[in-house]
Amino acid sequence: MILSARNITKSYPTAEGLLPILKGIDLDLDAGETVALTGESGSGKSTLLHLAAGLDRPDAGEVIVSGRDIGKLDDRGRAAYRRSDVGLVFQQFNLIPSLSVAANISFHARLAGRFDAAWERELTERLGLSQLLARYPEQLSGGQQQRVAIGRTLAARPPLVLADEPTGNLDEATGDAVLDLMLSLSKTAGSALLLVTHSARLADKLDRKVLLRGGMIAA
Repeated sequence: MILSARNITKSYPTAEGLLPILKGIDLDLDAGETVALTGESGSGKSTLLHLAAGLDRPDAGEVIVSGRDIGKLDDRGRAAYRRSDVGLVFQQFNLIPSLSVAANISFHARLAGRFDAAWERELTERLGLSQLLARYPEQLSGGQQQRVAIGRTLAARPPLVLADEPTGNLDEATGDAVLDLMLSLSKTAGSALLLVTHSARLADKLDRKVLLRGGMIAA
């Protein structure tokens, strides 16, 4: 098992007091499994993803990734966790403008100490980026930039990939193609994938769907 969340709660302060977002979440994700996290806006999907990414800590409960409770790590430990054990893909591509496509793709793998030239060549070929390696992000379309972001994430072969509406800024056809590539390449890399989506059609492409409703997993 790659991810095990147990009795996760999370609230945020507001002018009216604490606003509960997650109210006792249990979720498991096995190695190589792909899971779609669905639900209405405000149901807690992105909050749960951020906790799994080590970008925030739960108020209570445990988030165990690869045997470690990441909620108990300090800031340095969580930063090291994001370098080595998890890959993140968001709607915003978050590419480094001053780096070429090739350098962007290899960036995370080099930080993690897992750069593999042969795997990077396979990624760039399957993502259709082989002829674009010398370009910079501003010279790419949105779909091409998202492919680079996926390549950067998977180049390090992270045990866990977390994706928050990764095709939300793309048209339907491009989004479908990008998601299909992400699913195929995640399987090849052996990475588990937890993907937040509002689209039932996209969710159907994954192994399993989990519905959040009012901060809880719907039965």
